[in-house]
Amino acid sequence: MSAELAGDTSVVLLAAGLIFISALLLGIWKYRQMTSSPDGLAHPYVDTAHRAALLYSFATLLIAAFVEFSGWSETVDLIAALTLIFFFVAAIAGYCWHGAKRDTDNQMRGAGREVHTFMYALILGEVGAFAVLLAGFIEAQIL
Repeated sequence: MSAELAGDTSVVLLAAGLIFISALLLGIWKYRQMTSSPDGLAHPYVDTAHRAALLYSFATLLIAAFVEFSGWSETVDLIAALTLIFFFVAAIAGYCWHGAKRDTDNQMRGAGREVHTFMYALILGEVGAFAVLLAGFIEAQIL
């Protein structure tokens, strides 16, 4: 039996799968660095990128559930979900950038205004977007 998912849910599930496969591929990069390093460790940001991608893939599955059971329109749910996913992917990309450049072990040390501006946008975007999805779930499933 095949389940019929709403279009917005299908998009979010696809994003979860893509983030998960990126986590698996990042695991290969991490493994390669670990095996070629004298201390057996990958660069801290390669490790962080791998772990973040794994965690964000499962967080995106959680988002898919809230999208599917939300009372808001598909458009509202998709905008909220894609906002979260954008910041998840941007964070992973930033970690990969630092891992590839090997330029720091702490991106906040000496961070400029751009980094702080991005972090404020990330905080507002992630918390705000999930609040929209949570409110949609509450409206449809609880009230």
